[in-house]
Amino acid sequence: MLKEFKEFAMRGNVVDMAVGIIIGVAFGKIISSLVQDIIMPPIGKLMGNVDFSNLFINLSEGTFNSLAEAQAAGAATVNYGLFINTVLDFLIVAFAIFMVIRAMNKFKRKEEPAPATTKECPECLSTIPLKAKRCAHCTAAV
Repeated sequence: MLKEFKEFAMRGNVVDMAVGIIIGVAFGKIISSLVQDIIMPPIGKLMGNVDFSNLFINLSEGTFNSLAEAQAAGAATVNYGLFINTVLDFLIVAFAIFMVIRAMNKFKRKEEPAPATTKECPECLSTIPLKAKRCAHCTAAV
């Protein structure tokens, strides 16, 4: 059983998938930082110094000045600012993946083989033009 597991784990597809997942997680962290640290602060500044990560609706009694304060008090909150950040994360990651796949598809289209212009003679196995009616080497009808 250990041998079978080793063969399964070391197959090319499994290793490629693991590498893809690790790179995907790291890429997700980069995108989250991009959204939270680069994109959202200027948008918040343009909207009157709004900190999106601090936007919430308090469902409990009491008044809280920040999300951290509400969470520390154990208040029930709807954190729509964090949701907006997460949606932007997703949209940027989805767009980046779309662009990568689009580029890969363009590359694959270029690799497609040209249509065949020759065929093999069934008698002598030499290469002859596709439109040939007789083999030039053995004169067999093809």
